[in-house]
Amino acid sequence: MILIDTHVLLWTLFNGDNVSSNAKDKMTSGDKVCVSVASLWEIAIKQSIGKLDTGHSISELERMCNEAKIAILPIEAKHLDYINELPLIHNDPFDRLIMAQAVTEKMILISKDEKIAKYQVVNVVW
Repeated sequence: MILIDTHVLLWTLFNGDNVSSNAKDKMTSGDKVCVSVASLWEIAIKQSIGKLDTGHSISELERMCNEAKIAILPIEAKHLDYINELPLIHNDPFDRLIMAQAVTEKMILISKDEKIAKYQVVNVVW
């Protein structure tokens, strides 16, 4: 299974040219592709403070994910518990949760984030 980071979701939905060919290949390999509900939450917050304008509501983005065969991964207690196991290399709470989900669910995480790539426990592809 594959988990895509927030920026990968946005690029996949709106600007596929920003996604690396390696990441695209992995996402089209037949494995189930998911995005964390935390990514939708992050987008909602950024939209509300004027840092991001997708031109779409979160409900519309959810529909677009469904159409693109990207499943929404819910947040579970085990994901939150694992956050405490991660070293403080990356301070972004959304990225820490997404990494915890990838590790606990044994998923490949697709992300361009160089800080995430520093975590040896996370299987990151870009």
